[in-house]
Amino acid sequence: MLQRTKNFFRTTLLGGVIVILPAIILGFTFKWLFGVVGHAIEPLTHLAIDTLPLPNQYDEFIAMLIVLSVILLGCFVVGLFVKTRIGRWIYEGFEHSLLSKAPGYKMIKETVNQFLGKKVSPFSSVALVQIFENDTQVTAFITDRHDDGTITVFVPTGPNPTSGFIYHLNSKYVHPVDVSVEDAMRSVISCGAGSDALIKGLKGTPAPAKIRP
Repeated sequence: MLQRTKNFFRTTLLGGVIVILPAIILGFTFKWLFGVVGHAIEPLTHLAIDTLPLPNQYDEFIAMLIVLSVILLGCFVVGLFVKTRIGRWIYEGFEHSLLSKAPGYKMIKETVNQFLGKKVSPFSSVALVQIFENDTQVTAFITDRHDDGTITVFVPTGPNPTSGFIYHLNSKYVHPVDVSVEDAMRSVISCGAGSDALIKGLKGTPAPAKIRP
């Protein structure tokens, strides 16, 4: 009876922790992000406080909201300009001549595009593959299928999905997963967090090879 009571309280407590802890972590994450953004735009916030007639009690908060709104409006205007022919030409020239030469720019751009779902992925589908031909499975993206039954996959390294290794495997070692490429990419960026969908989405059948007509 005592053991049953202890198990009840322990499982109940753990259940509560599982429910509350992610919300607390999310709250601290937003608080940290808000602090980082607030510190970055602090000079503009002080400029808005000195320039605009704001209520003294909430002047800093209101000024921060105004600055963020102006930044978002600026992003919208830039995005609208880049959609035009001349805007796209200027941006591509600026990126090619300057931004692309900055260390890490391409990696950051690829990561942001993948995270926001703006980049069309070259990968056809997601799979769990046995690269060592044993029970070890790794997350991979199918890139090509061949007539001899071989399948080419790309195994990314987290948290940077733009680097990794290319393997050419027998189809019996490639197991398609019923999740989107974008969801799998987010799992790679977060170093495996959220991989439950990959495991549950395992179809259990090898990927079919290309059939010669």
